Amino acid sequence: QVQLVESGGGLVQAGGSLRLSCAASGSIFSINAMGWYRQAPGKQREKVATITSGGTTNYADSVKGRFTISRDNAKNTVYLQMNSLKSEDTAVYYCNAKIGLQAGLSTLIWGQGTQVTVSS
Repeated sequence: QVQLVESGGGLVQAGGSLRLSCAASGSIFSINAMGWYRQAPGKQREKVATITSGGTTNYADSVKGRFTISRDNAKNTVYLQMNSLKSEDTAVYYCNAKIGLQAGLSTLIWGQGTQVTVSS
């Protein structure tokens, strides 16, 4: 029942901005760490940014200073604000979350992905 749904992807010109959202729903006891990953054609999936339940963030070097990850715990939602986009950012972006189903039991959940295309 627990699922993550991403939204906000699309086509944007280089230098532009885009904001991705990922909402968790279902039988959720708690949400621990959340993150954004991306996969470009012919490349492996890579971690873009993560955020802990306490708000501690971590970014890939390639996006540091341009992307910002945040979360709204009341809405069970994580966001990725992407600024100064480059063509190299083109990829399918996936939301990831460690969901607590009950005390002492958690599971790793992935969203379906949302396409981000940056034109130059």
